[in-house]
Amino acid sequence: MGLHGDEMVKKAFLFAGQGAQFVGMGRDLYENFPICKKVYDEADHHLGFSISKVSFEGPEEELTRTEISQPAIFVMSAAITELLKSERPNLRPHVVAGLSLGEYNALFAAQVITFEEGLKLVKRRGALMEEASVKHPGTMASIIGCDLNLVEQMCAEANCQVANINSPEQIVISGPMGSVEKACSLAKEKGAKRAILLKVSGAFHSRLMEEASSGLARELERFTFPKPRIPFIANVTGREEHLPDKIKTLLSEQVIRPVRWMETVQAIALMGVKEVFEMGPGTVLKGLIRKINPEISVTNLGTVADIRSYLATQIH
Repeated sequence: MGLHGDEMVKKAFLFAGQGAQFVGMGRDLYENFPICKKVYDEADHHLGFSISKVSFEGPEEELTRTEISQPAIFVMSAAITELLKSERPNLRPHVVAGLSLGEYNALFAAQVITFEEGLKLVKRRGALMEEASVKHPGTMASIIGCDLNLVEQMCAEANCQVANINSPEQIVISGPMGSVEKACSLAKEKGAKRAILLKVSGAFHSRLMEEASSGLARELERFTFPKPRIPFIANVTGREEHLPDKIKTLLSEQVIRPVRWMETVQAIALMGVKEVFEMGPGTVLKGLIRKINPEISVTNLGTVADIRSYLATQIH
């Protein structure tokens, strides 16, 4: 498909969240594209430590830490955004969105925040969430094959919360360990296909993150956001948000409220989007989108091979 046809199909840029990281992520981009190397070098300078070294070499325990994985994913996804902008300046997404942490990459793509601002925010967000996890330990679990209303009832009974509405099949819950374990037992009793405890360092998107939410709200007050240059769908509402102060409020609320990913994808589909680019590490979003709306095609852009393959198809 040439550029003319490429422009006619409505596209979305979507960005993954924490958990997508892996040791070695971004190394091939750094070694093959000068613009990606520039992004990583700039990140190392601004962060005051080598996010590139941890991303490329690990160790995994270090990369998995919330205050490291969040900037690592942000930097890799930003590098891909900049690369695509440079290689295909005519490719303008119709809408952007991100899963949890991925919202910061979506706002970077929509020119609401600069790369440096995004780095500062995700570094602070990661640190606040890690502090809250240590102070108020908790966990998360994935409930497969259970109705949302039923999951909400079980959470109310077990004293935990719905954290992510990922697809019609998958709902993630969050809260204190005992509460989440109780909800998992209830889910199995009620006929859920599976209830799996996740390997996470905290109860994200739950009340246990209240202090992180307050700290993030204070941090966000220091920034002035313009209106998005590209439509932006927010996690908390599952719809387009364009008022800068509302976006800031939603970013701070997002760490204690459910991520409405299913509604986000449905909103994107209603805007007429037929093709999605999953920008950054992993292919988690592709799997979720297939379950929510299989008519949307997903192109993963996370490796040099992915990007070269896509660019090759765009030549006249």
